[in-house]
Amino acid sequence: MNFDIAVLPGDGVGPEVVAEAAKALDAVGQRFDHEFFLAYGDVGGVAIDNWGSALPAPTLAMCKRCRAVLLGAVGGPKWDDPQAPTRPEDGLLGLRQKLGLYANLRPVKVNPLLADSTNFKPQVVKGVDLMVVRELTGGLYFGKPKRRWRTSRGRRAVDSMAYSEQEIERILRVGFELARMRRKRLASVDKANVLESSRLWREIAIEMAPHYPEVALEHLLVDACAMRLIQRPVDFDVIVTENTFGDILTDEASMLAGSMGLLPSASLAGLPQAGKPRYGLYEPIHGSAPRRAGQDVANPIATILSAAMLLRLSLGLEREAAAIEAAVDRALQAGFRTYDIMAPGCTQVGTKRMGDLVAERV
Repeated sequence: MNFDIAVLPGDGVGPEVVAEAAKALDAVGQRFDHEFFLAYGDVGGVAIDNWGSALPAPTLAMCKRCRAVLLGAVGGPKWDDPQAPTRPEDGLLGLRQKLGLYANLRPVKVNPLLADSTNFKPQVVKGVDLMVVRELTGGLYFGKPKRRWRTSRGRRAVDSMAYSEQEIERILRVGFELARMRRKRLASVDKANVLESSRLWREIAIEMAPHYPEVALEHLLVDACAMRLIQRPVDFDVIVTENTFGDILTDEASMLAGSMGLLPSASLAGLPQAGKPRYGLYEPIHGSAPRRAGQDVANPIATILSAAMLLRLSLGLEREAAAIEAAVDRALQAGFRTYDIMAPGCTQVGTKRMGDLVAERV
């Protein structure tokens, strides 16, 4: 079978880790007799430099033509001027909005081989297997008004956390459906003791719960959730929350697995159903790590596993996705580690070598 995939390497270490995911896809193609046509485009800082826009029209058009998008990362000090009219992150936000990618799925599963490589006691992280569902196209990142201005008393700025009933309902539905397919526990995270948008969120979650009687629903304030993720992470199955809270909580949760370099993500226009793959954008949860760029040290596993999610959720290739995931496990079982997950008795390797090791095992 033939598949067209849009590839946006982005900035910093993005091109390096994306190259290793492409190796894994090539190995899958050879083993399972598929051909993946990778179409490359600019987004983020490199796009600002080359096009004057963080999301050039040709890049967006290419993404719309393809079956899915594989993204590296965007951003870096070069484009950090707060006065700049456009920023690398505008490209990422534009992709989410223009492609209708409102549901961000971020799995956090602790590999037993790495339980001693985290900042936590092994007994705290043992058995952690949770999914964070983050709303991706609303809230503070997109709400209006959003502006800065000067007054006689100094500068001011405003961002608006705005949500409609429809936006809340559709992301909660993704959370409920995923919980129903997993261990049937859903934690809905809000700040209902302070925010009106969170009170609406909680109200809608309560209204939807009777339609999912097999799912145990609990409500957590975001600060309490942050604390419990550290105290008892194994308690969680599926967490569903709004855009800003999800952004922060998933970075925190990544430390349970040992490194942000291990965790993939999928941004989808809804939850895939059996036999009905969804268009999606796939990326590691980490940033562009500009200080690591060009040094062949970045961990490519998160991007490689993002490619596995792409195969499963957007192309419907379950065996192929499982082959990549198993290859990653075998590379780790053989004792190979990048710097961020290095442990005594293991062999430290760079970005390219880790990619080769995984591709060889596919």
